[in-house]
Amino acid sequence: MTAKSQATYDKLNALLKRAPVVPLVQSNDPEEAVAISQALLDGGLKVLEVVLRTDEALKCLAKIADTFPDVQVGAGTVLSAEQAKKAIGAGAKFIVSPGLTEGVVHTAHKADMPVLPGIATATELQTAWNMGLRTVKFFPASLSGGPKMLKALSSVFRDVSFMPTGGVSANNLREYLDIPAVLACGGSWLTPKGEIAAGNFGAITQLAKDAVSIAQTS
Repeated sequence: MTAKSQATYDKLNALLKRAPVVPLVQSNDPEEAVAISQALLDGGLKVLEVVLRTDEALKCLAKIADTFPDVQVGAGTVLSAEQAKKAIGAGAKFIVSPGLTEGVVHTAHKADMPVLPGIATATELQTAWNMGLRTVKFFPASLSGGPKMLKALSSVFRDVSFMPTGGVSANNLREYLDIPAVLACGGSWLTPKGEIAAGNFGAITQLAKDAVSIAQTS
């Protein structure tokens, strides 16, 4: 890892320590994506993950990155090196993937960009560790053993930090964050589709505020 790459990891980690929650932004409309992002920012969350799950996801990512140049906006659900290149071109400042593939990791590191690949087993984590990765996504968290599994993995891989995603909610956020190896939690509970469809962005801001409050409660 280059010094520049380490600096980008350090910047991301510093932001997550202050508000260790990464909301998932999913939209097929760039203007809507900006409104969702503004609501989350108003709630105190400074790191956003735009998931590449819609036809216009890259346009949404580019619009958010252009509108909020000082915000750490990443691309999630990145499945290939080609997708990673397009996400970086659209303005992504970090890459998140559901699984571990060398092409995605290599592309991110070549661009001196943080990458959090998904792992669910000790074998996958050992592979990631031997690729030089020390921060990973734990996905799908609830289906892969939840906090108990994370505690087991972190006891062996003591220098690895995790971002559990999948099944995380306000109800169990504190349980995950109480694990020392957890850097942050990701999730879609902060951006419910019903509230977005209704244009109720104030509800999203409140959910973000609630998450920050939970995160800051020891």
